[in-house]
Amino acid sequence: MLVGTLFFAVSLSPSLLPRPFVVQGILSGASFAVGYALGVAGLATWNFLGLPVAAGRSRRVLVLGAGALCAVVALAFLWQASNWQNSLRALMGMDQDWGLEPTVVGPVALLVFLVLLALARLFRRLSRFLSTRLKAYVPRRVSYMVAVVASVVVFWSLIDGVLVGAVLRTADRSFQQLDALIEADLPLPSRPEQTGSAASLVDWSTLGRQGRRFVAGGPDGAALSAFFAADLPAPIRVYVGLNSADSPEDRARLALEELIRAGGFERSVLVLATPTGTGWIDPAGQDPLEYLLRGDIATVAVQYSYLNSPLALLTKGAYGAETARVVFREIYGYWRELPPDSRPRLFLSGLSLGSLNSDLSFDLFDIIDDPFDGVLWVGPPFRNESWRRMVRERAPGSPAWLPVFRDGAVVRFTLGAGDEPQEAMADYAPWGDFRIVVLQYPSDPITFFEPSAAWRAPAWMKPPRGPGVTPDLRWFPVVTMLQLGADMMVGTAPPGFGHEYAPRDYLSAWRALIAPAGWTPAELERLERLFE
Repeated sequence: MLVGTLFFAVSLSPSLLPRPFVVQGILSGASFAVGYALGVAGLATWNFLGLPVAAGRSRRVLVLGAGALCAVVALAFLWQASNWQNSLRALMGMDQDWGLEPTVVGPVALLVFLVLLALARLFRRLSRFLSTRLKAYVPRRVSYMVAVVASVVVFWSLIDGVLVGAVLRTADRSFQQLDALIEADLPLPSRPEQTGSAASLVDWSTLGRQGRRFVAGGPDGAALSAFFAADLPAPIRVYVGLNSADSPEDRARLALEELIRAGGFERSVLVLATPTGTGWIDPAGQDPLEYLLRGDIATVAVQYSYLNSPLALLTKGAYGAETARVVFREIYGYWRELPPDSRPRLFLSGLSLGSLNSDLSFDLFDIIDDPFDGVLWVGPPFRNESWRRMVRERAPGSPAWLPVFRDGAVVRFTLGAGDEPQEAMADYAPWGDFRIVVLQYPSDPITFFEPSAAWRAPAWMKPPRGPGVTPDLRWFPVVTMLQLGADMMVGTAPPGFGHEYAPRDYLSAWRALIAPAGWTPAELERLERLFE
């Protein structure tokens, strides 16, 4: 109980993002269960070694003293939990929350712990039952081993095949219905170059919910002309949904045909955007880019899933990468056959899971003789191997949350508008023809979660810490990993923190990547104000 209480108390301390009270209760209950399990394992080892234990009155005194200490520690940390969470909210400019956290967190944590304890004891009963039956046929130690293995198989089958399967099937149906929803307030495409219009090769109803939002959203020619006081074209947005064709190859070909039909290759810049799991393209990054290029841009995207990114990664991770590869092959293959002096500049982009699949969409050896122009990856997930390598091989002295990779001629990291990547390091080499910009926030748990946080402190926790990361965050075995996992799944933050990337930071990253001409500092400030 002492070890469990220690884990419970530490789990209430702040991590990267503020947590809802119910989520905090689940996290604290799981942490208590882990500590309790370690305590049980330690006691079992103590007894196995035949070391002395207290008995009689001394044992009762110790138990009562330990129980009182556990209660005091738990209540003290529960009382402090609201202050810790509100310190995070204050750091991020969020409203304070002085709800009845102890009355919510405590009962939820207790319930979670009791459920996990009941499952552990059920596992023990099953293994003992099987071992007893097997002893009549095999040696005693063999019966123990076989019983434990058989119990693991039974529990795993029930959890993975029944519980997880039911949850995934329910989630799949829910996301599928949401994807098919046609919102009444979305304007139907009226311009011939728009995907889903009467002239389009792609039917409006097949785009999916996020695809329809993408095509119908963003600035049109009138909005751009009014802002710049000049006659400007509307940006081109091409989108192909899951239901627009039967296979990734067919959807990729359809995207290319629609892009050609809409005149996408006649613009000065072409962006191949890889969406997130639901098919979403972040308007906080897309809309400012279209203003930055004064409408002279075409963007093409192909949906590969309707599940959110965590579920898509768990269930259809390979499918997203496969779709990204065939789409890149179609678009890049056509682009490279165009005359170099008249074709648009080609860039790739992706947010979160989209950045991971964008990274997997091309091979260096396929493009080395005729490379496209660059890549913008935003909030890359911790599983992105290219990102992991760049952070691992960063220059000595550069922090993990803003690494310097080699001489900066190809790859540059940025935190956004507060850290201009082209000016961050005076000793950067000049930009090359092929550029990679990585936009990330130090407080983004999707980027900075790592399973190894269970047994060692992550490099990004070492001082100096990045902006937006509380100095109250401390590493603790196992618990810190659980905290970061909770932040990654359900953490909330305003734009500019966590996984919510702000338009002004997108603007900074796009400027570093594309280097558009004709912008003065005053005009850029006016554009930033438009998206505040």
